[in-house]
Amino acid sequence: MKRRSLPVAAALVASAALLLTACGGDDSGGGSKANDKIAGANTGNGASASPTASASAPAASADRPKIELPSDVTDTFESWKTGDAAKDAVLADTAGRIDATNDAILRGDTGAPGLSFYYRDKALSDAVAWVQAYVNANMTFTGTTRYYAPQVTLSGKTEASVVYCADESKGFNKNRKTNKVDRTPSGESPYVLYNTRLEKSARGVWQSINLVSKRGDETCTA
Repeated sequence: MKRRSLPVAAALVASAALLLTACGGDDSGGGSKANDKIAGANTGNGASASPTASASAPAASADRPKIELPSDVTDTFESWKTGDAAKDAVLADTAGRIDATNDAILRGDTGAPGLSFYYRDKALSDAVAWVQAYVNANMTFTGTTRYYAPQVTLSGKTEASVVYCADESKGFNKNRKTNKVDRTPSGESPYVLYNTRLEKSARGVWQSINLVSKRGDETCTA
């Protein structure tokens, strides 16, 4: 079981996404699909951000937004600390970006401050469009999303890339108006491979500038 696909409108987010070189070529599935979250998460559990991500968060020069997700939404981060301070700072802001995106989706707010904090440039407009697709569909979600197998590559002091997996098998779409949860089985894989490129801002925040995903990638299902 997993969060089922959004209507076709959600696919507009993927139209401008560029595949990162770390993926080694075009997504055979046509790039980020309508049913692929912008990592969404989403993260954080219930009333607070992910404890793993918080534990690795840098001593920020910028005040990071406090994200509180509802009690029916839980995002977990496995192996989200490497022991390397520089890489852990990148992972912490990646988790923050996931939290901020899911918070915006859950609240149905394309102007949520966390989006402009953790995204910029085209990645920001794509994230806003993704949130808007949920709003247009009168849809939100519930359940647990697991993020795991992160790989961080640093390019100097201000550029990095992160590849990671998500397991959406315990997440489900929910009607925003009726709160009815759709648990209809989906024939699509619940596993998603995410690839993101980040740059460190003048305030010391690792912001996502590009994000793509591929559902069913064997990297995450092996």
